[in-house]
Amino acid sequence: MDIKAKIEQIVEKIKNDKQIMAKFDKDPATVIEELIGIDLLNDQINDVVEAVKAKLTADKLGSALGGLFGRK
Repeated sequence: MDIKAKIEQIVEKIKNDKQIMAKFDKDPATVIEELIGIDLLNDQINDVVEAVKAKLTADKLGSALGGLFGRK
């Protein structure tokens, strides 16, 4: 399994669905396991949760900076 590709897929699903985003904010581990269809070990899911959160934050920051400088 290509974990980077899977994280990108998860991030896109979360970004594009407000209901999933709200659920992710409350219980990120459960949302990720539901999206990938695999029950991961705690250490594994925590690593994936942190990677998804970091990617979501980076994407939000990039969008905000792009808007600030007139780029989208």
